[in-house]
Amino acid sequence: MAKIEAVVNINSTIDHVWDIISDIDNEPKFWKGTKEVRNISKDGNIVNREITIAFKDKKCMQTVTLSPKEKVHADFTKGIIKGTKTVTIEQNDNIVELKAIWDISLSGMMGMFTGMITKHIKSGTEQALQSIKKEVEN
Repeated sequence: MAKIEAVVNINSTIDHVWDIISDIDNEPKFWKGTKEVRNISKDGNIVNREITIAFKDKKCMQTVTLSPKEKVHADFTKGIIKGTKTVTIEQNDNIVELKAIWDISLSGMMGMFTGMITKHIKSGTEQALQSIKKEVEN
């Protein structure tokens, strides 16, 4: 498993940052590794969905759990990626800490590429957090 972490501090309120990160249908706007999102079902704060990732346009199934004003947790349940992505927010005075943590591996024969893909995911995650920061602060 590869563990990837990235953090950014945003001058804003937790409410404003939450509005952006909890709009999971809008994920491809910020997360360039996610090309498309298709929701399958929703039950309260739990969404089952199919995403198309930038890596060879592969499809993955996710169960996303929204914990209001705390975190968005995606569990990869089927597809090339196995593991989790968790995006958390925490208010400290006038600053919101936005953190993304991946704990993933690639399934099957693709497992040998986990190290190479990890660098791309880390770069994409840092870019996504900066894009969210820019959106919130403007």
